[in-house]
Amino acid sequence: MTKMKKTLYIIATAAMLTGSALTGCSDFLDAENKSIGEGNDSDSFFTKDPSALLTSAYISLKNFNNQEDITDQGTDLYMNTRGVDPGAFNQYVSLNAEDKVVKNYYVHCYGTINSANGVLYYTEGNAGAEKMRQEARFLRAYTYYCLAQQFGGVPYITEYINTANRTYPRTELGVLYQNLANDLTDIYNNCQLDATDYTSGRPSKEAVAALLSKIYLAWGWDIDTQLTDAATGTYTKTSTEHFTLAAQWAENAINGIALTQPFAAKWSPSNENNNEFIWGIQYDVTAVEGALEEACNGQSGTYGGYYGTNQKGCNSRNQQSEKAMYLFEKGDARYEGTFMTTFYQGNTPDDAYFAPYNVTEQELDQHSINLKFFPYWVSEQEAENWLAAHKEQLKKGSYPNVVKAAILTAPNVTSYTIGADGSVTRKTSQTLTQFNTQTDNGVCVRKFDDPINKANCFRDIVLLNRSEIYLVAAEANLMADNTPGFWRYLNAVRQRAGVATLNSINDYNPEYTVPATFGDITLLDLLLDERGRECYAEKTRFADLRRTKQLVRYNLAFNNSVSSIASMTGVDGEIKWLRPIPSAELVNNLGINAADQNPGYRTVTTGETEDTQN
Repeated sequence: MTKMKKTLYIIATAAMLTGSALTGCSDFLDAENKSIGEGNDSDSFFTKDPSALLTSAYISLKNFNNQEDITDQGTDLYMNTRGVDPGAFNQYVSLNAEDKVVKNYYVHCYGTINSANGVLYYTEGNAGAEKMRQEARFLRAYTYYCLAQQFGGVPYITEYINTANRTYPRTELGVLYQNLANDLTDIYNNCQLDATDYTSGRPSKEAVAALLSKIYLAWGWDIDTQLTDAATGTYTKTSTEHFTLAAQWAENAINGIALTQPFAAKWSPSNENNNEFIWGIQYDVTAVEGALEEACNGQSGTYGGYYGTNQKGCNSRNQQSEKAMYLFEKGDARYEGTFMTTFYQGNTPDDAYFAPYNVTEQELDQHSINLKFFPYWVSEQEAENWLAAHKEQLKKGSYPNVVKAAILTAPNVTSYTIGADGSVTRKTSQTLTQFNTQTDNGVCVRKFDDPINKANCFRDIVLLNRSEIYLVAAEANLMADNTPGFWRYLNAVRQRAGVATLNSINDYNPEYTVPATFGDITLLDLLLDERGRECYAEKTRFADLRRTKQLVRYNLAFNNSVSSIASMTGVDGEIKWLRPIPSAELVNNLGINAADQNPGYRTVTTGETEDTQN
C-alpha cells in the first residue's frame, strides 16, 4: 500500500514566506525576512529561486481546502451529533464577520494568491519559467474561484504585495469570472503544462479545462440567472451562453474517458492517483519529520460519529442528516463505497476499524464485530436474520448489552443490543435525535480512510474529480436547454453506481420525505441529489446549493437548525447567501468599508444606536 507519488516537499523557507491575506499584510511586508538567511533580502532570494514561492502557494492550499464547516454545514445533508452544538454555520443567524473559520479561510486564500503573484513577479520576462508561471496562474484562478463561491465578488489582485499599499477594492463578480476565464483560456491555448497529471499534485491541461467548466457554470448561475423567490428557489434565466461554454469545457476535461472503475475502487486507499482524480493536494507522510498531527489533513475524521478505542475517531460533526440517510437507493454501490457500515473489534486499530483494509474477506467472516449499521431499506426481519447469522462474531465484540446494531431510519431508529452470548434484543425505537446524542451514532465516511496512518490522515485532498465534472456537464446542459446532454452525463454517473438510468423526472422517486412547502421535485433537484450521492463529503454542498439558488429552499425543508427564512437573515433584513467578509479585512483594506460587507451581515444604524448581527 505504499504510495508512489512525486511529493511537493515542504521546505522551511517557503513555509515561512507564505503570503498572508490583506487582513494581515503588515506581517507579510517585512523587508528583512530572517528565514532566508542573514544578510539576504527577499528580492535577491526569490529572484534566484522563485520556485520557493510556488511551493508556498501549494502549502497554503492545504490551509483552506479542508474547512468542512464553511463548505458543507448549513445545508441539507449534514448534522452535528452526540450533543455537539449545531454551530453557527448550521444556524446562520449567529454567523458573523468575527468568525475565526471564515477569517482563516479568507486569509489563507489570499496567502495562496500572493505567493502565486510572487512567482509571476520574480519570473517576469523569463521565457524558461513559462510552465512555472502557468502553474502559478492556475493556482491563483482556482483560489479566486473558491473565494467567489463563498464570498461573491472579492478584491482581484494580480500584483505581488510587497509594498505598503493597502487599497484593494472589491471586484464585481462578473468581472472576476471574466478575468479568470480569460487567464485560464490563455493557459489552455498556450499550454506548457502536461496534458494529464495524476501523480504530482501539479495542474495539467485537463485540470485547466475542468476548472474553466466550473467557472463558466458559476458565471451562468450568478450573472445570467436571477432569483425570483428564495423560499421556492425559483429563478429566471436571461442567457444560456455561459452554461453552453461550461458544457463545452466539461466535455474537454472529460475527454471521452468513461467512468469504468467501481466506485469503491476509485476511493480505495491503495488506488490514489487514478485517472478520476484530475487534480488535488498531495500529502505524503514520508515528507514529514516529527509531529504527524500538525502535518496531516484530518479529513478522515470529519464526517461521522465519535467512537472509542481501536475505532476511527470522527468528531461527531457532519453526520448523516435524515435526508442523507434516505438519499441513496437500494443497490447504489456508492452507499457502501462512501460509508463504513461494519465496525470490527481488534487489539489494535489495524485489526479493528481498519481490518477491512488489512485482512481477506474470508478472515473478515470470522472477525469480531463491534457495531453494525443497516441502511433504511433493510427490514427488521432482514436485520435480525443477519444478526443471528453473525452471532459468534457479535458476541466477541467489546460492546455487550449496549446498542451494537441499528437500522438507520427516521423519524425513529430501530436499535439492537447484543448479549455476551450473542443473543439479540430489540430496543424500543428511538427518535433520530435521541440516537444521535449517544456515543455510537451511525456510520462514518470511509472515502478518506488512511489505513497506514490511521487518525493522522495523509490521503490526498481531491479538488477536481472526473465524475463531478460529468455532473458539471449534466448541470450545464440542463441550464443550456440541452436535455439530451443532461441525461447522457447524469446517467453515465448513475450507471457506474449500479442504479437504473432515468429518462424523465417521472422515473425519479426519492425515498426521503419531501415537505409540501418544498414543492415538486424538478430536474434540478434530481441533479442536486445526484451530486449529493456522488460527491458526499467532498466539500461541495454549500457552493452547490448557493450556486443553484436552492440554499434557502433546501435549508427550510431539511436543516433542523433553520425554522424560517428569518433563521437565515441578518439584522439588515437580508438573507445570508454568502459568508461574511471578515471584519479585519474591512478595517485593514482601505479599498473597502462596511458598505461592502455581504448582505445579511451589514451594520444597521438607527439614530445614534448602532446594532450588528449576533
